[in-house]
Amino acid sequence: MAAGVLEARAGALLTVDLDAIRANWRQLAHTAAGAVCSAVMKADAYGLGMDMVAPALAREGCRVFFTAHLEEGIRLRPMLPADAAIYVLHGPTAGTANDFVEHNLIPVLNDPSQIAEWRALCRKLERRLPAALQFDTGMSRMGLAPADVDVLLADQAWKDELKPVLVMSHLACADEPAHPVNELQRERFAALRTRFAGIPGSLANSSAVFLGPDYRHDLVRPGAALYGINPQPGGANPLCQAVSLRARIVQSRSVQAGDIVGYGARYVADGPRRIATIAIGYADGWLRSLSSRGHAFVDGVRVPFAGNVSMDSITLDVTGVPEERVQAGCEVELLGAQQTVDDVAREAGTIGYEVLTGLGSRFHRRYL
Repeated sequence: MAAGVLEARAGALLTVDLDAIRANWRQLAHTAAGAVCSAVMKADAYGLGMDMVAPALAREGCRVFFTAHLEEGIRLRPMLPADAAIYVLHGPTAGTANDFVEHNLIPVLNDPSQIAEWRALCRKLERRLPAALQFDTGMSRMGLAPADVDVLLADQAWKDELKPVLVMSHLACADEPAHPVNELQRERFAALRTRFAGIPGSLANSSAVFLGPDYRHDLVRPGAALYGINPQPGGANPLCQAVSLRARIVQSRSVQAGDIVGYGARYVADGPRRIATIAIGYADGWLRSLSSRGHAFVDGVRVPFAGNVSMDSITLDVTGVPEERVQAGCEVELLGAQQTVDDVAREAGTIGYEVLTGLGSRFHRRYL
């Protein structure tokens, strides 16, 4: 079916700028100054579609990718060149180790049980299979605890059985440059690397790329920054915006003083107002926490949400906007030149990651 027909049927149009994502990867690789720059594809490339994003980055020269789940890695493999490495952050769950070999994926081993399962497969196949080792340096979420590291290194056979190709950890507060936990984790990771000499290391996520060379090691793992989310909250965003979103007006009407708008009667008109209803709601990822405080833009004019965000619709107070620009079929901007993902996140009381990964499947998507 023609793209124009699909676009006409949809309530909103999400545009993904692949050139901007490629430019962001180049900028991150340049900032990383010698470290390999990978690309994190988890959550379907942060909601933007890894079937389009991953090949674009591969054409740009990216050869190391990360997913969270095994199934994501299996889906990603045929999208990439054979020489691309795909790491699966959550590692093998019980009984899935063979799937990593079958689909040429590299597990990130996070605890002794995963290491034991991977070593058992290596012995069975009589091959040293590649794996990454993740350490917990202070986030208490995933990775080997210090006691686990001691036990592993006391066993001389582990390195003869599996092939460690990366040691890594994850920072808890990289988006807060002055936070003391950053330096604590950096020191702990540096100390661990001396115990795993000769194996490449990776500590930096998107924000940590900008913390300086001591955090970058051999490989950096940007995710959100690739897609335009500001890795330096509070400062200027060094990266390009990669998404725009426009929603179509379904209906426009006049209301009078005392009239209510939407569920819960949270909006009561204080005089004659013009209300436009757009075809997007929390089922599309536009968070309900934006009720009565979110905004959209019509020809650059900021228009507030009027009342609650509904499942499939949002009402806007478009009083003062020329009526010909707020009729049924006209479009309003929710993401774009006037309003970034980070702007929306601030209004919603969340982070850009949640806004981006929550974008729904009902939009018509266009890739530039």
